[in-house]
This record gives sequence, C-alpha cells and structure tokens, in this order.
Amino acid sequence: MLIDSHVNLHAPQFDEDRDAVIERARAAGVQLMIEISDKLTTFEATHGIAMAHDDIWCTVGVHPHEAKDAADLTAQTLIELAQRPKVVGIGECGLDFHYDFSPRDIQAAVFRQHVKAARETGLPLVIHTREADEVMTEILREEQAAGPFRMLMHCYTSGPELAKTAAELGAWFSVSGIATFKAAEDVRAVIRDMPADRIIVETDCPYLAPIPHRGRRNEPAYVGHVLDKLAEIRGWSPEDADQRTTDAFFSLFDRIPRPA
Repeated sequence: MLIDSHVNLHAPQFDEDRDAVIERARAAGVQLMIEISDKLTTFEATHGIAMAHDDIWCTVGVHPHEAKDAADLTAQTLIELAQRPKVVGIGECGLDFHYDFSPRDIQAAVFRQHVKAARETGLPLVIHTREADEVMTEILREEQAAGPFRMLMHCYTSGPELAKTAAELGAWFSVSGIATFKAAEDVRAVIRDMPADRIIVETDCPYLAPIPHRGRRNEPAYVGHVLDKLAEIRGWSPEDADQRTTDAFFSLFDRIPRPA
C-alpha cells in the first residue's frame, strides 16, 4: 500500500495543477497522503485540501523557519486546531540551525509548545531537525522525561547519535528521496540502523525529488521510488518493505482508519 506520509500540496508550486498532481498520485498507486502544516497562516489551505479528499489527511503546526512569526504560539492553540476533522498529527516543527531563518531560542520555545500539544492530544509529533543534533537530543530527552509523546523524525538526514537517541525514545523515522542521491551514503548508513518496525516513507514534495526525477518538482506519485530504495538499503523484498512501512504508518498515525 503506497503511502506518502509528508506532502506539501498547499505550496504555490502546485497552484497551477494541484488536482492533476493528486490524480497522478492515485494513478501511481498512492492510496494515502498526509498534507503537512508549516505555518498557521496557511493552515486553512492545508486543512481544506484534507477535507476535500477522502485519501488525504493533515497536520497542524509551525515549521522552525516560521517560528519567528509565531513566537507567542501556545500549545492550547495547536490543541484546539487539532480537534478539527482529519487532523492526525502535530507539526511540522523542530529546529533548523542550517538556515537560522528564526532565532534559535525562539525555534526551541515554539518547538516545546508543539511537544506539549502532542503530549496532550496523543497525536504524533512530526519533527524537522537539521544541524541541531545536540540541542534536539537535549530537548527530546527532557520532554520525554516530563511525559511521553509519540514522534516522527521526518526526512531524517541528521547524525547517527541523534538517531540512536530518538530510537531509544521510541521515535519513528521517515525516509525521503534523499536516500536515492548518489552522495548520500551517510544517510543510507543511518537508515540501515533504524528500527525495522518504525520506518515509513515520504516525498516532502515539492522538494527533494528522488532519482530519476531529481532536479524537478517532486510529486507524491514518486514515493514508490523512495520505497524501492528503502527496500534495497535494508535488504528487504519490495513486498516486505511495503508491508513493513504500511504497518509502521498505521501504528503511528492511528487516527487514520486502516482500509480492510
């Protein structure tokens, strides 16, 4: 069952042909997609896409790039929005010290509000982390000690130590098209050690198109290339990779009914 766990269909890159992109995904065998919230000002668009399609669900959250514009965000705001139909996760949220589009202390404070919302709603937390391994490790350990919550390390490209800590804390991991890139052997090395029952796949479209589409706009129709690469990396058959990632997806996003 092909599932794209992370799409950004509200992005302006899809304004000209959004419906066609969704149809191409279905034609490629993609049966479920999760439309990801990156800021509250576009949440209505994100939620609207989910509400308009039976096979699309969504999250609510603020990307670390946007944290500077949401410095006063409270967990309660996220909790209230998460009560809407078809909202199945909190995020995308986290830390991005590569671009530093938002001050690091504000990123961390906003991230902790998302953690609180995930803890109180029981919804999985969709985490973005880039070049922030030490701080992310510290926050995850502190917050898990304060009370359990479920989390997904989305499009994981950080180091093996953070991966090990996150795995010990019960995290799921999602693999993206980066795993297909020739220069990404360090990413593949981490993928080989991820918990076998907590790996899912994503496109992160319109970004990070997998080979053979690299350099073009990414689409959810391409998620099968990611699944094939994951199977190769782990030494799984295509059927085994499909079954494992499907089981892991529904274990994490348990508010989505699993088709019979």
